[in-house]
Amino acid sequence: MKVPRRCFLSHIEPSGADAIFAEAFSCNISLYEMNAPTPTTPIELDAIDRQIIAELQADGRMTNVELARRTGISAPPCLRRVRRLEEHGIIKGYHAEVDADLLGWSLNFYALIGLDSQKGSVLEAFEAQVGAWPETRECHMIRGGGDFLVRLVARDASHQNVLTRRLTESVNVVRVQTLQTIHTSRDLAGVPI
Repeated sequence: MKVPRRCFLSHIEPSGADAIFAEAFSCNISLYEMNAPTPTTPIELDAIDRQIIAELQADGRMTNVELARRTGISAPPCLRRVRRLEEHGIIKGYHAEVDADLLGWSLNFYALIGLDSQKGSVLEAFEAQVGAWPETRECHMIRGGGDFLVRLVARDASHQNVLTRRLTESVNVVRVQTLQTIHTSRDLAGVPI
């Protein structure tokens, strides 16, 4: 929320104590504007906000009425809080957790990628290329040991080989090391709250 710079005090010439108040008031507006939450600065979260986030991470399909009941507040302020968390980008979306095996994606593997250059254009081109593949589920630029860590899914070993070959033959790629997941003991969405 942006606080307007104009206020009723800007139309009068204050004197004495009023002048001190007017100056302090205008400074508070400037300080608020300088310290207003931005997409890169975290907003203040209270215990209820954190509980809302934790509950929605556990069950994103929960109704607002149920969420309000679990957090101990009424439904209207609960909905306002959820919308504020969405507007500030803390809640980025709601997704269904699916069973990849039942959908025919039996292999999950990671590829550690080394590029021949770390120029911005080369990095962006690689991200765009693998980001266009439907099998790419995650793509992380990393520090140490490589340039990117990519998580992909494949239907079978043959499909995994095709994807590995596509990575190996990609422009600017000099090294590909694949790591296949054989068992996942923990796979949690979100973050600890």
